[in-house]
Amino acid sequence: MWIFTDMQITAAVLRQPSAARPYAETRPLSIEQITLAPPGRDEVLVRIAAAGLCHSDLSVINGDRPRPSPMALGHEASGIVEALGDGVNDLALGDHVVMVFMPSCGHCLPCSEGRPALCGPGAAANVAGTLLNGERRLSDEAGAIHHHLGCSAFASHAVVSRRSLVKVDRDLPLHEAALFGCAVLTGVGAVVNTANVKAGQTVAVVGLGGVGLAAVLGAVAAGASQVIAIDMLEEKLTLARELGATTAISAGSDAAAEVRALTSGGCDVVLEMAGSLRALESAVAMTRRGGLTVTAGLPPPDSSLAVNVVALVAEERTLKGSYIGTCVPARDIPRYVALYRAGRLPVDRLVSGYLTLDDINIGFDELHAGRAVRQIIRFDI
Repeated sequence: MWIFTDMQITAAVLRQPSAARPYAETRPLSIEQITLAPPGRDEVLVRIAAAGLCHSDLSVINGDRPRPSPMALGHEASGIVEALGDGVNDLALGDHVVMVFMPSCGHCLPCSEGRPALCGPGAAANVAGTLLNGERRLSDEAGAIHHHLGCSAFASHAVVSRRSLVKVDRDLPLHEAALFGCAVLTGVGAVVNTANVKAGQTVAVVGLGGVGLAAVLGAVAAGASQVIAIDMLEEKLTLARELGATTAISAGSDAAAEVRALTSGGCDVVLEMAGSLRALESAVAMTRRGGLTVTAGLPPPDSSLAVNVVALVAEERTLKGSYIGTCVPARDIPRYVALYRAGRLPVDRLVSGYLTLDDINIGFDELHAGRAVRQIIRFDI
């Protein structure tokens, strides 16, 4: 019989957002020993194997996305099941899992409609910094520490809701599996689910971080006739070409005009992945009459977009948001893994390098500067 007890874990904790850069000097994320309580009902203890550094983490560190503190960060991760709470009967010790940063209750209206990315209780828990059931399993001598998006994966171990996990095959390398929990779900899902890109359509992707480059991969896999990649950094444009983009354009005041010239008036689908209002405005300008603009970027919460309503109506334009790629994770992660194994979705090419947890602040400096796509913290190095 498994005896549940508190355990001491190593975790990256954000005590105060909005630290000055460089983070390598100010160290907003402190590597600490904190207490992890055992899993409660419908919860799972996971030993973290790998965790990716994402702009969603960076936006909490720099204060763009306010969250309660102190908070143990990290949401894109993979690991191994080490203990099961009461009621968890569809996982076994030793199973390999990918974390999903939006837990879904399975009972609210969006969940019942097959749209778990819009789960109401899951969204409320993420904003509050709790697990799906409203509980916190992290603490130190001063009191509770908040969870980040139900995961808190920049840590040696995590207790998460069963609804935050998708089981994957044990022969999938865990440092590659981590990518499927955020970058791949969000980027590929935006192409396949939100935009429903058809073979032969023209697609542009604005912003080539991990999510944007995953969207490029998704557009190529979907059979788009043109895949146009737009970013400010030549290194990312080069990588986009290597991943199958037919054209790569430097972002700037004339990027929209270049796209319209290349596509006789604009693309069928334009995906904005930069998380900037200017990028979204550019994405709309690149979209053809009757076309679809999809945004999965998350600018600061006070950002607002001015829309030309006459053009929206008379040109039958569509502007659509995409959260977690409109995915059903239990359905889509296995599908995307299968495409990866078939060589049609080479997501391993998104990895810029590997870090130890001690180097996490340096990693976020690299991410902020745009010098990295996806850096992975590996707990086995």
